[in-house]
Amino acid sequence: MAFTNYESFKKDVYKMTKIDLNAYKEKQMKRRIDTLATKNKCTTYEQYLSKLTTDKKLFDEFVNFLTINVSEFYRNPDQWEILDKEIIPDLIKRYGKNLKIWSAACSTGDEPYSLVMALSRHLPLNMIKIHATDIDKKVIEQAKAGLYSKRSIAGVPDDLKKKFFTKIGESYQISEEVKKRVTFQNHDLLKDKYPDNCHLIVCRNVVIYFTEDAKNVIYDKFNKSLVKDGYLFIGSTEQIINFKDLNFRRSKSFFFQKGRE
Repeated sequence: MAFTNYESFKKDVYKMTKIDLNAYKEKQMKRRIDTLATKNKCTTYEQYLSKLTTDKKLFDEFVNFLTINVSEFYRNPDQWEILDKEIIPDLIKRYGKNLKIWSAACSTGDEPYSLVMALSRHLPLNMIKIHATDIDKKVIEQAKAGLYSKRSIAGVPDDLKKKFFTKIGESYQISEEVKKRVTFQNHDLLKDKYPDNCHLIVCRNVVIYFTEDAKNVIYDKFNKSLVKDGYLFIGSTEQIINFKDLNFRRSKSFFFQKGRE
């Protein structure tokens, strides 16, 4: 029997879990949910919802089914400590509180959401704006959903974890107040126009997959996107050997500042 009334099902799931299925590509998500429901011997959404409300194990399985498992918040915590204690205070001192920050190749959202939380120690949430981009439209949809596994958020400081995450089944939902601070957009680092006048660009563990020529093009564009003395934050798997040729100067480990032109 074909599953019908998917729109109604999405609304019921949101009431039950606060997970918005509209943030996922419908064709793929519906097919996967139909398969999961069938596996649990259900022939209608109503029957499946009834089981979800009465069977905790089944409910946890459903939530975990939607959980993003490939992301990691606060990856390399020592580097985020430098960002918190040194880089963000310096940015605020230089440029004030209205900072323009770009999370490039943001994947499933762990990085831009980490940035919001890190900045929340220094600025009111309503002053924080993160521009987040990725070439993969699918991961952007997952990022907008904001649902993560326990392992994904293991690196988040305890106080921020308690403040900004809600446990749903065995998974964790990022708060709406954090989600509102991030704007997601599809973007190709090799083809598309870069934003300008950025105070901080975060692009970690991505450029390593490009050729040396492509890396130089990307780093040069990052440099041009930054204001004078703005920062580029790269990943622990990366290094910019020719940073001086690209008009950068090394600030801290994995942090580079735009040189004085």
